[in-house]
Amino acid sequence: MTGTLDAADRTAAATVAPTVAGIRAAIAPVLADLAATARSREGTRDYPFEQVRALAAARLVTIGIPAADGGAGGTIREVAEVVIDLARADSHVAQALRSSFLSAYQVTTRAELPHRARSLERLLRGDLFAGTSNERSGGASGSVNTTVRREGAGYVLNGAKYYSTGGLYADWFGGTAVDEDGQTVSFTVPTDRPGVELLDDFDAIGQALTASGTTRLTDVRVTADELVRTDKAALPNPWLGTFAQLYLASIEAGIAAAAFDDAISFGRAKARPIKHSTALSSVDDPYVRHVVGRIAARAHAARSAVVLAAETLDRVRHTPDEQARAVGAEAAVVVAQAQYLAVESALQAGELLFDVGGGSATDRAYALDRHWRNARTVANHNPRDWKAAVVGAYYLAGEEPPTTGLF
Repeated sequence: MTGTLDAADRTAAATVAPTVAGIRAAIAPVLADLAATARSREGTRDYPFEQVRALAAARLVTIGIPAADGGAGGTIREVAEVVIDLARADSHVAQALRSSFLSAYQVTTRAELPHRARSLERLLRGDLFAGTSNERSGGASGSVNTTVRREGAGYVLNGAKYYSTGGLYADWFGGTAVDEDGQTVSFTVPTDRPGVELLDDFDAIGQALTASGTTRLTDVRVTADELVRTDKAALPNPWLGTFAQLYLASIEAGIAAAAFDDAISFGRAKARPIKHSTALSSVDDPYVRHVVGRIAARAHAARSAVVLAAETLDRVRHTPDEQARAVGAEAAVVVAQAQYLAVESALQAGELLFDVGGGSATDRAYALDRHWRNARTVANHNPRDWKAAVVGAYYLAGEEPPTTGLF
């Protein structure tokens, strides 16, 4: 497959110097291959397993882990930029690797993280993670019906999780369950453990190849050291979901950039001027130029907002504990602003793309609608109007953002 790392390349990538530039160089041919095949794969539901494993072998998700811990030592901005570029090539793959990047971020920013050394070891050897707390079993928002109960010397998990993003690619699956005392507990288990079943049943209008289906847990044996209880109230910065939201904003920025790429290629190679245009080619049509300029501005705005928010979030990990709450709240709000703008920009870029050409722009063969569908699907998991309201409350009334995973 053109641009995909073969076995020898993957071996070389695994031993590449752990630098941002080194990882970037190792993944460049994979991103090129993903970009070239994204349109056709989406239409046939063809998962890019080989490319994803190549990205893992290149240790992509360790790009932000400190050099002292074996990572590339990149900043959060550098992480966000590589996610944008990954989403520009294929937003499905970027979304599928979200849990792996979240695991790397937790290892990077939380010295007190339970089982940190074990998680770090898994990340450095190229393991991939999936995980979710979401369920489709009813109840109030955020309710958990998956259970963990004692049995013999260990525990047993039973339940079902939905939106298990990246599950089909993952080596490890994590989620939440309720114990016999009614307390919420986090767990992480290998995806090949008996009783863990990963289903390819995600059926959204976009992001179809993110492997975000159901994970069934049937009498899954769990040991005590695979369970974690976290008290957010005891943390200097309780906004543990800010990076996760920045990641989603990065995906939206990448989708806007992908729409911009298609606007250029379609305008140059496929589009024709309308009958009463004064131009002989679409590249000379002033209205086509105007539309492409608007799409370019949207893609630029999304990327700029995301990298600025990333720089704000990066300050949190260098802040003393006594100031961490205030700085963490500010970062959560800035990321919410960036996400709002990135969503709006991606949706508008996807819509404007059709103004570059005429009726032929709607041909299924070009699949230009995929950008809007993918952006819309990402956006629906975290409604942006709630983000805007929280931002307004912060600036108007000094109210802290919620400490849920959406901030």
